[in-house]
Amino acid sequence: MTFAAATALTAVGAAPALADPITDALPTGVEASFVIFDRTTGASSVQFDAHKQYRAASVVKLLIALDYLESHDPQAISFEDSARLQAMLRSSDDDAASYLWIENGWDQIIERMVAKLGLTDTMPPADRGMWGYTAISAADVVTTYRYILDTASPAVRDFIMSNLHESTKCGQDGFDQSFGIARALARPASVKQGWSGFGDAPEPDNECAPENPKPPIPPGSLDAAAESPIVMGRDGIDENWTFTEGAPPSAPAINLGKRAMHTTGTVGEHDEKIIVLLTLEPAGTPWDVSSQRTTLLTKAIDLAHWSETTGLGSY
Repeated sequence: MTFAAATALTAVGAAPALADPITDALPTGVEASFVIFDRTTGASSVQFDAHKQYRAASVVKLLIALDYLESHDPQAISFEDSARLQAMLRSSDDDAASYLWIENGWDQIIERMVAKLGLTDTMPPADRGMWGYTAISAADVVTTYRYILDTASPAVRDFIMSNLHESTKCGQDGFDQSFGIARALARPASVKQGWSGFGDAPEPDNECAPENPKPPIPPGSLDAAAESPIVMGRDGIDENWTFTEGAPPSAPAINLGKRAMHTTGTVGEHDEKIIVLLTLEPAGTPWDVSSQRTTLLTKAIDLAHWSETTGLGSY
């Protein structure tokens, strides 16, 4: 990694600039895990703390979509569910995710995907209503993308990837999701972002507005949610709270106090590179600071991958 890239990472924080390794350039209190998997070489030449568990936030929507599509005929999906899946994958629609989560078995979705894909760090949320608190790791997200691209049926692969390639600038909740891969790297790229802890709505001066209209939900179809409200794990939590005392023995040891911002997806004409970057920011970090840092870090690890694969440059 170049000194300039490391300095850029700390420009949005207040920590001293360190050139090597990448993680030394992160301000105090910021955590990150990342993997770049090169599908051409079959190797992950750039990775750090790949098995550390994070709360998934909206990245779990990849598993919700994959589980649904592999248990339904992709050619015979109802108009309503197709609209939900599209809005969930492109614009990170939370209502669509909650509907599909309930309809397809809540935490059983995660259990099925863990078994089917051989995920090693992914765990259902301690409270099954809080799908955003599913535990994931960078390594497992790479495994998920590899399964979608190389093992899933063409119909499933094409449905998921075509929607990720059409990711919108604005999330359904009004947050600007064009950070990380979406802003740092050239198209073509596919993107599935995740964020948690930044509030129910963006700051008033955020120009981003919801894009795709929410799909129609049949009356009464969310009755099952009445006993356990769907809370993704973005807000309404103690800033210093984690799943510890009082949590089930199997609860994932994930930090829920810090703000989470994740960028995941692929880059290249044929999705040659899978990139996964998971981060945690101190409570109170502004959205624009976090998104800028995530974008700069994405650039830095992509440069590191380029240096490793070409033998040029410095890292």
